[in-house]
Order: sequence, then C-alpha cells, then structure tokens
Amino acid sequence: MAEHESLEFGKADFVLLDNVSMEEFMSNLKLRFEKGRIYSYIGEVVVSVNPYRAMNIYGRDTIEQYKGRELYERPPHLFAIADAAYKAMKRRNKDTCIVISGESGAGKTEASKYIMQYIAAITNPNQRAEVERVKNMLLKSNCVLEAFGNAKTNRNDNSSRFGKYMDINFDFKGDPIGGHINNYLLEKSRVIFQQPGERSFHSYYQLLKGAPDSLLRSLHIQRDPTAYNYIKVGGQIKSGINDGADFKAVADAMKVIGFTGDEIQTVYKILATILHLGNLTFGVDGDVTLIENTKLVSVIRELLSTKEENVEKALLYRTVATGRDVIEKQHTTQEASYGRDALAKAMYERLFCWIVGRINDIIEVKNYDARVHGKNTVIGVLDIYGFEIFQNNSFEQFCINYCNEKLQQLFIQLVLKQEQEEYQREGIPWKHIDYFNNQIIVDLVEQQHKGIFSVLDEACMNVGKVTDEVFLQGLNGKLAKHAHYTSRKLSPTDKSLEFDRDFRIRHYAGDVVYSVVGFIDKNKDTLFQDFKRLLYNSSNPVLKGMWPEGKLSITEVTKRPLTAATLFKNSMISLVENLACKEPYYVRCIKPNDVKSPLLFEQERCRHQVEYLGLLENVRVRRAGFAYRQTYPRFLQRYKMISEFTWPNHDLPSDKDAVKRLLQGCGFDHDVAYGKTKVFIRTPRTLFSLEEQRVEMVQRIVLFLQKVWRGTIARMRYRRMRAALVILQAYRRYKVKSYIREVNRRFKNVRSMKDYGRHVKWPTPPKVLRKFEDALRSIYNRWWAWTLIKGLSPEEALQVRAKVASLEALKGQRADLGLQRAWEGNYLVSGWDSPDTASSFTLVSSELQRKDKFMRVLFSCNVRKINRFHKAEDRAVLITDRHLYKMDPLKQYKPMKSIPLYNVTGLSVSPGKDQLVVFHTKDSRDLVVCLQGMVPANESRIGELVGTLLSHFKSKILSRTMNCVVSQYSASVNECCFLIITSSLHVV
Repeated sequence: MAEHESLEFGKADFVLLDNVSMEEFMSNLKLRFEKGRIYSYIGEVVVSVNPYRAMNIYGRDTIEQYKGRELYERPPHLFAIADAAYKAMKRRNKDTCIVISGESGAGKTEASKYIMQYIAAITNPNQRAEVERVKNMLLKSNCVLEAFGNAKTNRNDNSSRFGKYMDINFDFKGDPIGGHINNYLLEKSRVIFQQPGERSFHSYYQLLKGAPDSLLRSLHIQRDPTAYNYIKVGGQIKSGINDGADFKAVADAMKVIGFTGDEIQTVYKILATILHLGNLTFGVDGDVTLIENTKLVSVIRELLSTKEENVEKALLYRTVATGRDVIEKQHTTQEASYGRDALAKAMYERLFCWIVGRINDIIEVKNYDARVHGKNTVIGVLDIYGFEIFQNNSFEQFCINYCNEKLQQLFIQLVLKQEQEEYQREGIPWKHIDYFNNQIIVDLVEQQHKGIFSVLDEACMNVGKVTDEVFLQGLNGKLAKHAHYTSRKLSPTDKSLEFDRDFRIRHYAGDVVYSVVGFIDKNKDTLFQDFKRLLYNSSNPVLKGMWPEGKLSITEVTKRPLTAATLFKNSMISLVENLACKEPYYVRCIKPNDVKSPLLFEQERCRHQVEYLGLLENVRVRRAGFAYRQTYPRFLQRYKMISEFTWPNHDLPSDKDAVKRLLQGCGFDHDVAYGKTKVFIRTPRTLFSLEEQRVEMVQRIVLFLQKVWRGTIARMRYRRMRAALVILQAYRRYKVKSYIREVNRRFKNVRSMKDYGRHVKWPTPPKVLRKFEDALRSIYNRWWAWTLIKGLSPEEALQVRAKVASLEALKGQRADLGLQRAWEGNYLVSGWDSPDTASSFTLVSSELQRKDKFMRVLFSCNVRKINRFHKAEDRAVLITDRHLYKMDPLKQYKPMKSIPLYNVTGLSVSPGKDQLVVFHTKDSRDLVVCLQGMVPANESRIGELVGTLLSHFKSKILSRTMNCVVSQYSASVNECCFLIITSSLHVV
C-alpha cells in the first residue's frame, strides 16, 4: 500500500477498491487527477494521467525520496517503478524492462524521459568519467530521436511517430556502460502528407528556423516552410514550439553523441533534398514525360553528390530486366510522381534508421568480457504507440493495433504467470482466473496462410494489377466464419461499413473499422531499384553507406524484398520474445482530454482508454486471489505498534508467528493466508482497518516520542548550560587570580620606591573586576597619601590641609593656585613684601595679640583697597584666628579697622589672573581689596588666602576636605596631594 497519502486523494492502488467495477475505477481515477495525483498503482503497474502542466515532482529531492525505497513505501510515481526495475536488475542480476504504452498525447515520451533521468541520477556514485559519458549520450539520444521521429499532431505537440525500445546495459556494479535502440514502424507517410492542423517531422522546421543563413544558402533553401509542398501544411500552423532553440540543442546533442561534421552536413543535405523533391513537378510533351522545373534537378544533384543526368533519368525512367535483356521504361506523370514520393519517404526512413544505427554504433558495449568484468545486465525501456481508433483507420493504425494486441497478450500472460509463480512459491493454493485471452485476435492477424498479413502478402505477390478490393475479397473468403472479423459483404445490413472498402475487427479494446485503401501500396513499399543505385553511386560516403543494396546491378536483383507487414510482424514477434525473457514493469499512460487542459477530465474518453489498455482486467487478475501481500518482516515493521505482543519488539519464535498473533488479536485471521515468506490479505477492507488502527497508534507514539525527545533536548540544554557556567566560573577565577597575581607582582616593592609605586602601570582588569579595580586604586591612593602625610610636621600638615581646601574650592575656577610653592601666610613678618617695615609690623602685631588675645596669624600682606567711591589706596591686611584687620602701611601699620571673623560671611574671588578679593560681612559693609606683594614665581596668593581661611573655619567644607585628605582620599587628593606635599617638603 502506497505510503503517505490519505483517502482524501482516493485510493493510490486500484487493487484496493471496495468494488471492482468501471464506475468505481473511473471515479477513483478522476478524484486523483483533480487532486493533482497523476500517478496510481495497479499492484506493480503505474497508471499515469497526463497533467498538461509542469509539476515540481521530478527534482533531485524527489529522486532522493525514491532512491532505494520499496514500491509501496512512497506515493505512486514513475521513479518508484524505475527504482524497482533497477533494484531487481542489480540485486537479483536479472534483466528487466519497463513497457510504456498509451495513445498519442498521453505522455509516453515524457514518461520515458523521466525514467531515463532517474536511472542516470542514481547510478555512478563514484563519478567515473566513462560512465558519465555513456549516461550523457543515452540522454542526448532522446533529443536527436525526437527531432527526427516526432511531430506535432492534433493530439500532441511532440507525438512520437515511431516505436522505440532501448536497452541500457549495466556492469556488475550497476553502472550504465552502453545501450542499444530498436525502432519500429516510422510513420514515413507523414514525410509527404499531413492532416490539417498537423506538421511533418520536427527536423524540417528546426532546420528552416534555426540554421544559420550560410547553411541555408549552401542547401539552396529558404526559411519559409510554406515554400515547400511536403511541409507547407505544417508551415501555416502557429505553434509554441521553439524550433530555432531546438535546432541548436539537436546539433549540440549530435556532437556530444559522436556524429562527425561530415555526417551532420549529410543529414542536412538529405532533409533539403526531400524538400526540393516535393517541389518537383512533371509534365508531358507528346508522349514524353518531362520535369517542368529542371533547375531543381541540378540542386538535387549537388546535394546528393551525383550526376545530374543520373538524377533526371532515375526520376523519369525505370530499368526493367527481362531475362538477360535490360530495358528502360519511361514513367507516366502519375508514375513519376509516385516514384518521387516513394524516394522522399524512403530517404527519410533510411536517414532515420541510419541515425539510430549510428547512435547504436557509438553507445554499444565495447570490449566487455563477462569472465573479467562480471555479468552484463539490461534494463529495457519500451515507448510504443497505444491503441488507435480514428474515423479512417489505415494500414498504419492496423499495424499499431496489432502491436498493442501482442503487448496486451504478453501483459496478461506475464501478470498471470507472476501471480501463479508467487502463489506456488508461498504455498498458497492457486485458483483458475477467467480473463479475456486475445490470442484469437493475434492469430487472426499473424497466423500463417490464414491471417490478415498472409492474405495481404498473397495479394501483393499476384501477377497483374492488384487492387485493395482484391485484398478485401481475399479476407472475406478466408475469414468469413471468424467471430472477430466482419465486412459489409458478410454483414449486408451493417450500414456502418462501406462495400469493397471496410472491414471490422473486434479487438480486446473494442471494435475498429479499417479502410483497405492504400493497404497494397503501403505493404509493397515499392522503391524502384534505380533510386537505390543512384544514391549508392553518390560520391558522399555517408550517403553511399545508407544504400548498400544499390551495389547490385539490375540483373542481380532477383529476390523479392519482404513486405512492410511481414517486416513489422517479425519485429513484433522478436520484441515480444525479448520482453518475455525479462522481468517486466508497466506504465500505462492516459490522456484526460483532447484540449490539453490541466482541469478537464473527460469521463467517456478516459473510459475508452482504460478499456483498451486493459486496466480493469489487470485489477481483476490482481484481485482474483488476494488484494495485498507483503513479507513478514516488512508487514511487522509497519503494523507492529497495533499489538502489545509485537510492540516495540516481539519475543515469539519468528516474524511469521508474530504476524499471526497480531492479526488474530485484531480479528482478521479469517481473511488472511500465511505463505512461506509473505502474508496474504484477501479484501481491501481488512487492510484499511489495519491502516486506521496504525494511524491512531502512530499519533500516540509520536506524542510519546515528542515528550521523550523534548525532555532529552531540555536535559541536554541544561547540561550544556551548566557546563558553560562551570567553564565560565573557572575562567573568571583564573582571570581574577591572574589579575591579582599580576597586581601583587607589580606593587610588591612599592614601599622601597622613591614615589611609592606612583609610576607603576596598573594591569588591565577583567570585566568582572572593574569595580574592584576602582576600589583597589582607592585603597592604594589612601595608603599612598597616608604614607606621605604621616611624615609631616604639624605646621606642614596645616599647610597641606589649607592647600587641599583651596583646591577643593577653586579647582576648575582659577588656573593658578600656587600649590607648588610653600605658603608663608604672614608675609609682612617674613619680609617678602616690605623688608624695611617688617619690624614695625611685628610690633603692631604683638600689640594686637596682647590686646585681642588671638592665638596665631593666619595671613598678612599688603593690599590695594578700593572703596565705594572706586578710590584705590595702599593698605595692609592682617588675618588672625579671631579678627580681620585693615592697616595703613604708611602709618607704621596702624590698624584702621577690625572685623571679628565671625562677622565674615563669605569670600569672593574672580576666575581671572587678578588678585581681587571681596570679604563679605554681616553688616554688608564688604571689604574689597587687591592682594599685592612679591610672590615666588609671580604666583597668585588668592589660593593661599582661600585655603587658609577654609582650613581655619570649622565648616562643612573644611570637614569634608580634611576627611578627604585623611580618610576618604578623594579625587582632589589623588590629583594634587603628591604635588602639594612634595613641594611642601621641598620648601621645608
């Protein structure tokens, strides 16, 4: 049973129909077509319906889905049957064949291409160059044969007008090593005549549309197909066929296969010659027959590489041998036209056969010794015309339908034989199956002395004028009592038959009426020996080799050639014998409608095809015993989940016992039989019931597997995350330890360094330790600051505090704070500003200390005082720990004003380089002065004044500043402490 298709698409295998009837069969076929399922099975037979649209089911992905799979494991497909044939050939070392049949337009040619494509795709896995070359030539041969053997018809744009059987040879490894092609019954009448709406063979139109101008000039032909009588009917048709592109593809394919340049040129010359022959016309001058357009004779002479007089003579005369005498008989215009058309048909047929033979010469297996290389096995692919019923069925349709009778006979026999052999192998009792045996129809056609072919040959051998009516009379005489033959003479009341023209045969596919008109001429297939000698005597070796019988002189030609009917009968007998010795696989192609619509399914038309393909008969044969059979291991593998005794694995003695236990548990034991290696199920209903139970259990199993798998994935993800975390933690510890070791190494001896490690570069910390590094740097800075400060005297410590306070207050506000020098504070005593008056100031200062009882002088210097009237005067400022004094330096530093420090509310300085200072007081009588005096390096005293006052007052700024210096080692300490302290130490 085909896997992976639900019943919404119908039954994939017709053997599983509930009721075997034409209505059920057609209903299922239509449903599958409408659902886009163009392939179905009848056991191991593929039924293919032409979809008339491109389908994405032939790509590399699809090939991989069918490669090495059993037939039932995937939905029905051509690839499945191709793989089954290939496996049978490779595994069992047995020759196989694939028979493709169906009417014109049913998709036989495309099916054979896809089968070849699949076989090419799955072989030669090692890419051996020689095998690839053979595969490429086998695929390219299709392109060439289609160009010369296919034509556009009213039913099909690429209709095969010949039968083809290709053998593909494989070595013991299963790789293609060569092949051979047989062709059957080319429709050569199409060379000179086509029905309205049809074309001649593709090769003509490809040459006219695709050849370069230089080639056309050398062949003396033009691009317009309507200029040539033989193909002008097809030249008037508008078609979607790209003849120009096809010409190039065919030319490239011929080169790949191995045709030489001269051979390809000869092919073009023969095509051009046939076109020119069709334009030859004959007239009469008295009793003499003449060629009216003699210029074409010289063109034909040039193309055939022969003499002009020989061409003209062969067209107008016929050489006849009477005993030892040889005479030349002039043609009538009718005989000349007949000879011209016969020559055109024969040249094209011989060209086609030569192309097939040339391909065979190139692709045949060479230098293959079975004793050295192993057995050579074969897969055959038969693409043959299907049963045809037209309004006017001629000799060609008769031969085609006879061919289908032979193949249908072989088909039924082989299917029955396979069924019987399988039953015997498995020990299942065989019951006789009634079926229509068409041997009686085959005998009606081919039986010696009594068959239609024999009667036709006898009529052709009669002396004198033989007509088609004489042939029909012979049939009526010999077949009058045959149950499957009738004519108007034998059934006078049957008005569907014409007197002296029609006869009817009851084929297995239905009744067909044939017209005898043309049977005699087509069977004789007369070609005057003069034409054969003309072509043999060509100086073109390729053309000469196509006509070896032209070597004989007229007196040597005595043996009557075989008729077309006999040749075709012999080829069919040989073909059937060849197929009978192989294991056959079948593809039955159906054409859903005549308008090439992908949506239309014409019920009646498809019904007729089902009948003449014998598909319903095939279903009945398969269903006569058991509808389904499968080996025990594969049956168990598919259905073991249904039973608790077989899931997940059984412990019974054998798979056969396990299958028995499973079916007994389901209650189907009455509807099955157990063979040696297979279980046989009688009715489809049992199989469908098993499938329903399987689907139900599969859903539960899938849920269980999903649960287990999701749990497994979660655990795997957890273990990976945990492992990643452990690795990450270990790596972090490693980086932390490495960083700490490196810090320890670099700062190991900082105590003994002159700058206590200030020059040491810090290592780059890992990301996780960036905050730690900040803290570590702070700790280092704290230690470093403490190390420097602890060695200072109390006076130096006060100065450091003042400088830090100044930096905290004025950093970023003034550029010059005087941090790099020692701060004197009491400049009027030290003599920096006025050495001459220092003693006077000292006396005044002492007197003020005695009077106001201050503890120490914080700051003193000369200033320039600016009053509210903007008047500037020289003054001096003395700041103690209790008062701010304004003095007059010109009067021996006499105090002019005393302001208690607790009345000072603020101090303002400018951001520039000036020395302007404003002392703000509670009574808003601010003191505005500009500091003066000689300062080392011309540095400002503003920073010193601000720092000294801030460090004196017990304010929040002072507290925060001192904490930064001693405890918090703030950013200001980090930036300036080293500079301040080192400069202070230097001054001290």
